[in-house]
Amino acid sequence: MGEARGKQELFTKQSPQKLKALREHAIVESVVSSNRIEGVTIEPSRIGTVLFGKSSLRDRDEQEIRGYRDALKLIHEQGSKLAISEKTVLRLYQLCRAKIGDAGEYKNKDSDIIERYPDGRSRVRFKTVTAAKTPKFMQQTFALWHECLDEKRIHPLIAMAAMNLDFLCIHPFRDGNGRVSRLLLLLQCYHLGYEVGRYISLERLIEENKERYYETLELSSQGWHEGNHDPWHFINFVLYILKTAYQEFEERVGQMASPRGEKTGLIVQAIDQMNDSFRVSDIQKLCPNVSIDWIRQTLKDLRQQVECLGRGRNAEWRKTKNWKLGGNE
Repeated sequence: MGEARGKQELFTKQSPQKLKALREHAIVESVVSSNRIEGVTIEPSRIGTVLFGKSSLRDRDEQEIRGYRDALKLIHEQGSKLAISEKTVLRLYQLCRAKIGDAGEYKNKDSDIIERYPDGRSRVRFKTVTAAKTPKFMQQTFALWHECLDEKRIHPLIAMAAMNLDFLCIHPFRDGNGRVSRLLLLLQCYHLGYEVGRYISLERLIEENKERYYETLELSSQGWHEGNHDPWHFINFVLYILKTAYQEFEERVGQMASPRGEKTGLIVQAIDQMNDSFRVSDIQKLCPNVSIDWIRQTLKDLRQQVECLGRGRNAEWRKTKNWKLGGNE
């Protein structure tokens, strides 16, 4: 990870302008993925309007999605200048809950983590800290974080992942705990000098590994109240996500070094993610800031690497045997 952090500085100095497209793309992915994990969704056609426009919003989901964008903006703009504290976490919660209801306040009723099955059954996956004890536990959590950094007995990345586990076990809010935990993780990365979350969405990587995320969280939370839990399942997962983000960052910066431009590079990356046939609309979902005309032109430019399987706006495309990441370079 230290080596990755060193390369990070090199990349940001080499291609400052080309990284702008990566930053915008990461914001879109982070907002959509982090909310979608919690069941808060948005129509693909509305993503650009909600995230980058100023028009009125249609419903509560759109309000919370724009609120999460505001929370990300705060973290990206202030970085390590934004304190890791109760005040900051409450502010992040207020933003990602769109300042509605109890946004910005700890829970006032006990709330366990319930897993519900399709057949109607349910089980208590984890009994969280009671509402009455939540403020005290949160104070202790932040005190332990700063103690770990001051004493330097534990590598800060390990302390970061362990604190994220504690936060999720405390479950301080009535709703939105997962989203705030991911915002807190991003902020902690900034404080430790690991700024890959500015260019690669950590939230998207967590969503892509969602089953493992929940599995490691449950394994590491067993015995947490008694202090007999094994945090390493979850710690290793968090470190895996961060390592994967840096690997992807290095790959994408290499791809974007071409003169074809940032937007074309994003389209090429989107095509590369397709396992089978795809439509222009599939690419547009992954590249909401790129016009449909630009996507179509890029597909024409890549005619040696992709082929059209039909006619009309809904025609399907697929990669040919000549496809390689980076398109026609």
